[in-house]
Amino acid sequence: MTAPSSSMPQFREDFAKAKHIVVLTGAGVSAESGVPTFRGAGGYWRKWQAQQLATPEAFEDNPSLVWEFYHYRREVMGTKDPNKAHIAIAECEKRLKSQGRRVVVITQNIDELHKRAGSENILELHGSLFKTRCTKCEEVIENRLSPICPALADKGAPDPEAKDAKIPVDQLPRCKKAGCGGLLRPHVVWFGEGLDPAVLDSAENELDQCDLCLVVGTSSVVYPAAMFAPSVAARGVPVAEFNPEKTGVTNSLGYHFHGPAGSFLPEALARHPSEPE
Repeated sequence: MTAPSSSMPQFREDFAKAKHIVVLTGAGVSAESGVPTFRGAGGYWRKWQAQQLATPEAFEDNPSLVWEFYHYRREVMGTKDPNKAHIAIAECEKRLKSQGRRVVVITQNIDELHKRAGSENILELHGSLFKTRCTKCEEVIENRLSPICPALADKGAPDPEAKDAKIPVDQLPRCKKAGCGGLLRPHVVWFGEGLDPAVLDSAENELDQCDLCLVVGTSSVVYPAAMFAPSVAARGVPVAEFNPEKTGVTNSLGYHFHGPAGSFLPEALARHPSEPE
């Protein structure tokens, strides 16, 4: 198997010809905006790793602690902004739309930075920090309250010495639907849960149709997303990985650009000389 290319001019030629571009993004692109990833060394909130709190079992056992964790993550996003990579993707989508070409983002991130950057065609595989789902009536709504409920105000400090708030369950976020009042949970996909079948179907449909795929800031270890890029590459479609590290799928792809996405995407997705002014 030949090593992936790192030729930007060659990638730009593939980009110029593409009519349907899929951009797969993961935690790495948000990390460039300073968003905590809770993965790898130092990836702790208090003494917990995300995979210990982001589970249905943890929520059932200690909903106050899990809501503290997600409240912290929601509040952090108020201090973060889209970076050069998010903006390059959004600007590319807008420009190519006027040419009858399609750009869609399929993201594992839950922080909505792509939306804030201006992207419109977004499939959120793992949900959103800013949506809730009722554990009783299942209603999903957008929720940008800060704090999400009064009891969580000034809670969620990440310091290992911080005391758990131990908020009574009736003071945690509750459903406002008439006659319900059920406990709300973050509308995100937790470890041990399956992806929304409708979102997964839409993602697979976009991948089946794309003629260029970019893999941006993802470790390519979380399934099923880890198999998206190799599957596209296997049918002969150019796939370019933008990542500071090589991953388990790198050698099956056409391109690998080694470094932060924000260093490469503005050039990679800029207007090509063959495009109309």
